[in-house]
Amino acid sequence: MPDTGEHPRSEAWKTALTVLQEAAPPGIPEGAHAMTVQIEYPPGDPGTPPHRHSGPAFGYVLEGEMRFELEGEPERIVRAGETFWEPGGDVIHYQDGNGLTDTRLRFLVTMLCAPGRPMLVLVDDDELKQRAHLRAPRPA
Repeated sequence: MPDTGEHPRSEAWKTALTVLQEAAPPGIPEGAHAMTVQIEYPPGDPGTPPHRHSGPAFGYVLEGEMRFELEGEPERIVRAGETFWEPGGDVIHYQDGNGLTDTRLRFLVTMLCAPGRPMLVLVDDDELKQRAHLRAPRPA
């Protein structure tokens, strides 16, 4: 059979998409740029100290379990294959540490960063004390 240059069309695309997360972020900073990063923590590592991002962030855990806590929400575990997101702006991200002591944690995050601002800003102890009433109760 002669090669006509045409290739058979796959039908796989019709079932290839799986929605893992949908969110309506409160707003995207004007002029924002997107950044996707991979983060890896060793077993039991507490992760980044309390911080915030200038815009929304959307993540996916590749390996391990993340202890995840945003201001006003209870701490939760996000496992490999699960997603998370945070609105950015003024909201404090308290935890993103490794919830396991025997394996590493790897996750991807796509952030929409405000121009001229760092993607991550640590929150100092004075502000944490001032905003303590906004933190959800801690697990016993």
